[in-house]
Amino acid sequence: MHRRIAIKNLALIIGGAALLPSCVHNSGKASVKLKNVDINADQEKLIGDMAETIIPKTNTPGAKDLQLHLFVLKMVDDCYTKKDQQDFMTGMGQFTDLVKKQYSRSFGECDQKQREQTLLSIEQDKDPKSTTYPAELKSFYGMVKGQTVNGYTTSKYFMTKQVVYELVPGRYNAFYPVRKKQAV
Repeated sequence: MHRRIAIKNLALIIGGAALLPSCVHNSGKASVKLKNVDINADQEKLIGDMAETIIPKTNTPGAKDLQLHLFVLKMVDDCYTKKDQQDFMTGMGQFTDLVKKQYSRSFGECDQKQREQTLLSIEQDKDPKSTTYPAELKSFYGMVKGQTVNGYTTSKYFMTKQVVYELVPGRYNAFYPVRKKQAV
């Protein structure tokens, strides 16, 4: 009987079965785990492209560099109501259809000017009675833009490199010149 070999092989099979799910990567799933919103990789890329259009990379990091699209998705998943999450998903579908209808390609394939023009036209339609864009589409754009800006202004990069934060009451300058007290 080869009991030791059988136990060794059984241990290898159990270990392999435990590690296999972590090695298999489904390319159609989003890279962030969400509880309430079901997003696929293409939709995550759309949010990333929108965030990059809102905060493009210049001499400072852009939205994709700071992974703000993941922040947007996590905030929508954790902090918004069910109705807002449904409006987000519906608006995302409407946005995709709008871009396909206007440019016959996806938002990510459009050039920077077309992307900016699309987002600006949605933003400039502020009248709630206007029927140019559906309310869910405006709500979707508002959530993406608001959370992108929120994520950027609360990011580690922004708080350490752009805003020089100094605790109150401020620094102590031991070499500050002091005038002698004048006699009253």
